[in-house]
Amino acid sequence: MSDARRVRHATRADLPRVVELAAQHAEYERAAPPVADLAGRLAGLLFDGPAPRLVCLLAELPGGEVAGYATCAPVLSTWDGRDYLHMDCLFLAPAHRGLGLGALLMDAVVAEALDRGMTEVQWQTPAWNEGAIRFYDRLGGRAMEKVRYSLPVSC
Repeated sequence: MSDARRVRHATRADLPRVVELAAQHAEYERAAPPVADLAGRLAGLLFDGPAPRLVCLLAELPGGEVAGYATCAPVLSTWDGRDYLHMDCLFLAPAHRGLGLGALLMDAVVAEALDRGMTEVQWQTPAWNEGAIRFYDRLGGRAMEKVRYSLPVSC
């Protein structure tokens, strides 16, 4: 075990903790809880095939405790004619905020984008999440005025 804070890619063994953090994240954002089979779904997205669709980065404390996570995936921009990295989630357990782990996760997300030849990362946060907004502003993030919609569809 390391004596330093670090960010690393998730492994299959990390899925129970990722699911636990995702549930805390959903509760924090006042959203519905994750689906019951989230670990199985994430395993397929993170580890199956030659080019997994999702990246999960974990913020790890000295001693190995996983304190938070970020997930990201490529998305195509029609206007730019290229992919950018969309950060779907960034969450730290409340007890571990203010330790610099969020900045470490963001640095790792940016590195992931650069490794893929991408020149932009995009993400969103609830308008009421003032702490996250201050954090992203400090990092140099640029707020974009949009309204996000969701439309459930059935097969």
